[in-house]
Amino acid sequence: QVRLVESGGGLVQAGGSLRLSCAASGRTFNIYVMSWFRQAPGKEREFVARIYWGGGSTYYKDSVKGRFTISRDNAKNTVYLQMNSLKPEDTAVYYCQAGITGTSPYWGQGTQVTVSS
Repeated sequence: QVRLVESGGGLVQAGGSLRLSCAASGRTFNIYVMSWFRQAPGKEREFVARIYWGGGSTYYKDSVKGRFTISRDNAKNTVYLQMNSLKPEDTAVYYCQAGITGTSPYWGQGTQVTVSS
């Protein structure tokens, strides 16, 4: 089993920055990819960014390209999401997801990001 704990959310003005962290513990040796999703009130959860644990390839939702950066620290089993030039439409609960070989992905509890205009 894998446990994911997100942190770093908060309230920020439009144009500001936040850095989210997601620390994985437990059977982390089977993690091959980690992703960030978000869910705004009344909307479905959507993909934001992904990083592959081995080669470090990254993928982003089009609307966050150039503003968000996903990175990882393999030694700490932690993935980060640096969010710059935040917009009110980025307001959501941000969830970390770990892709595990041979089983369903694991999810964190989420961290609230609120961007005021």
